Amino acid sequence: MNNMPKLLLTTAAGLLIFGLASPSPAQERQSPHSTVSFDLGGHKVTITYGRPYMKGRKIMGGLVPYGQVWRTGADEATTIETDADLDINGLKVPAGKYGLFTLPTADSWTLIVNKTAKQWGAFSYKESADLGRTEMKVSKSNSPVEQFTITLTQEGSDAAALKMAWESTVASVPVKLAH
Repeated sequence: MNNMPKLLLTTAAGLLIFGLASPSPAQERQSPHSTVSFDLGGHKVTITYGRPYMKGRKIMGGLVPYGQVWRTGADEATTIETDADLDINGLKVPAGKYGLFTLPTADSWTLIVNKTAKQWGAFSYKESADLGRTEMKVSKSNSPVEQFTITLTQEGSDAAALKMAWESTVASVPVKLAH
């Protein structure tokens, strides 16, 4: 019986250590992640994001509420990294790494470039850290998009179209080198 307190103490210490070593639920990735890189006039632009699936859910105006800042993907906030100054639909973005958020509504989307690149979702998002915002063009896709997808389509030697598609929504914005 003298070993019982030692056993309880050892078990409790082990559980405590295991609990501290395990990732917290807020840091576990729930969706696959992807990186999209492209060459823009000899400069590299990279977007890294989580790619959630619809899984039969209502996305726009449901899982992604209208009128609220969205992390633009899953898990960590989406990031954009560039080694050159960019012009995103009139928004001047200096070379660097930024958080990329969106503010979707039923009729329009706003792209938000935030100076804080490393954040979990939009839980710590602060508007005061925004580099700036710009409007996106919104259209309907020809067919449902099951998995959230970001693409960059070359449009000339120093310009591209950044597109975000999910469910039946496609939001796009022009990106070019800043001159």
